[in-house]
Amino acid sequence: MFFPFDPLQMIITAPALVFSLWAQWKVQSTFKHYSTQGVRTGMTGAQAAAAVLRTGGVQGVAIERHQGFLSDHYDPKAKALRLSPDVHDGRSVSSIAVAAHEAGHAIQDAVGYTPLVLRSNLVPLCNIGNQLWFLPFVIGLFLGSSPLGPMLMWAGILMFAAVVVFQLVTLPTEFNASNRAKAVLAGAGIVTTQEEAAGVKKVLDAAAMTYVAAAAAGVLQLVYLIFRAQGRRDE
Repeated sequence: MFFPFDPLQMIITAPALVFSLWAQWKVQSTFKHYSTQGVRTGMTGAQAAAAVLRTGGVQGVAIERHQGFLSDHYDPKAKALRLSPDVHDGRSVSSIAVAAHEAGHAIQDAVGYTPLVLRSNLVPLCNIGNQLWFLPFVIGLFLGSSPLGPMLMWAGILMFAAVVVFQLVTLPTEFNASNRAKAVLAGAGIVTTQEEAAGVKKVLDAAAMTYVAAAAAGVLQLVYLIFRAQGRRDE
């Protein structure tokens, strides 16, 4: 959330905004580039995901076709991999990289990977904080130095802090899923050349940067909110 005509917010959060825009461009351009490069095995993303699950000893996970560009995700409650059409049906380096990454999350779930468990438990709190944090903060901002004002602002900050914690916990979860994907793709013979392995790495590294950018934006926004609350208290 941006507050109008606040130079402090621009100074603090602008670098993260630029980073986020670059990360989004990078992941989309990298995916599109490697979506034109096929893999020698001729596997689709769905087939690669199934192979990764078998290699990881995971059973009972559905692989579903899901609408949307790069809307791929693993649903731990439904035990389902939901892959976008380009990934589910594609036979490219990009397709198998993304599909294998999501299968990596299913393996994490099967083995009880701690950051994934923690992230799943934080989802309800994160959703509430993400949707409602600005209400107490803005109300407290308008109330100024009255006793209720600072209290509401810090309540909003704590709610937003839950979102930032979720973003930070997401980082090891995503990096670990990518590492699992790269290892299994190579070990299972799904990726057979150095060029394919390099392409998989670039696709997954680009995707990881979007999570790093989101976490950086969240941390800097939290820093800004704390500065605003502290400044209001000192007035």
